[in-house]
Amino acid sequence: MKNRLHPFAAVWNVFFVVVTAVVLMLSACSKPMTSVETVQLDSLCRQLFPANEAGAAVLVMRGDSTLFDRGYGLANLKTKTPIDGNTFFNIASVSKQFTAVAMMQLSEQGRLSLNDAVAQHCSFPQSFWKEVRLRHLLAHSSGVPDERGYLSRQEKIFGTDSLAVAYLPHVQALHFTPGTDYEYINPTFVLAGMIVEQVRGEPFSDYMQRHIFAPANMEAYYFADDTTIIPRMAHAYVNGEEYDYGEETFFATRADGGLYTSTHDFARWEKALRNGILLSDSTLNKAWTPQTQVSGSTWCDYQNRPNTWYGLGWFIEPRTDSTKTVIYHTGDNGGFQILAARYPEDTALVLVFANRNDWNRYQLMQQIEKIYGL
Repeated sequence: MKNRLHPFAAVWNVFFVVVTAVVLMLSACSKPMTSVETVQLDSLCRQLFPANEAGAAVLVMRGDSTLFDRGYGLANLKTKTPIDGNTFFNIASVSKQFTAVAMMQLSEQGRLSLNDAVAQHCSFPQSFWKEVRLRHLLAHSSGVPDERGYLSRQEKIFGTDSLAVAYLPHVQALHFTPGTDYEYINPTFVLAGMIVEQVRGEPFSDYMQRHIFAPANMEAYYFADDTTIIPRMAHAYVNGEEYDYGEETFFATRADGGLYTSTHDFARWEKALRNGILLSDSTLNKAWTPQTQVSGSTWCDYQNRPNTWYGLGWFIEPRTDSTKTVIYHTGDNGGFQILAARYPEDTALVLVFANRNDWNRYQLMQQIEKIYGL
């Protein structure tokens, strides 16, 4: 006589098999899935940014998916606070693209034109301001020299917007005809921010909060004095010594380099630009179109490499070996060293926000491009 399972036993066996399968599946899902790219980039970053030193937040995004999001080293060497994607860094000259977008918003609203002469908005005495256009300010092609060398060390440590542009009414001559060459200069972006203030009739920081940060769902801050408290703020270091506002040369000007934000916050900025929240696609494409040839300039060596251009607030490098382009900016202030690069054909974003200045940004950018096939 054949043995037969009791009906309850048969049901129990089926239940046991199903539960076992689910447990195994959940167990497999709970194990971290680490890609080859993640392992490669993590190994690279661990070498560049040791655990007990000043370090960096690193983020790689493709589309809306975050492929890499890790922090390395310390935001504050005294408190041993670790860096992560919510740590706020001074992004220095990467701030310029925010100012450019603000001015382009006013252009779309008909409040100004990028072809306006600076003389239409500022009462400088020199006649050459009739030839310098607003777009020249945003493209580093104004020909206006940077003559702030007369400032004292104390003034450089506690630099302000008004101090940065105080020399402009006294400039004797331009370096070149506006629009014909490239010379990277910070004070003209400060001037652009002041024009935004004047046209809107409100402080620059207020305008940016209402029309840039809030629509982009950002928590960004401008640090233009020694009273502003920035949460989760990284301190900057040079050779292990704190090199922050009030301690060493650190221009706290806003429109050209005073923005504090995190990699997570900046990713929101990127999404707002992609989704047309801040500007129309046609206007934004003008900012990402080469305006000024950087390569070969005799006036400036900053990012002066082959096939490099400047748009309106961004550097642009069309790849000679492909149809792809990298649109990026770098930033330096005190000990902060920043890289923000976007790859439109891959809808990708690469961010490295560091509070130390002893690593090679362009080299790391190329290494990340190789790892992720950008």
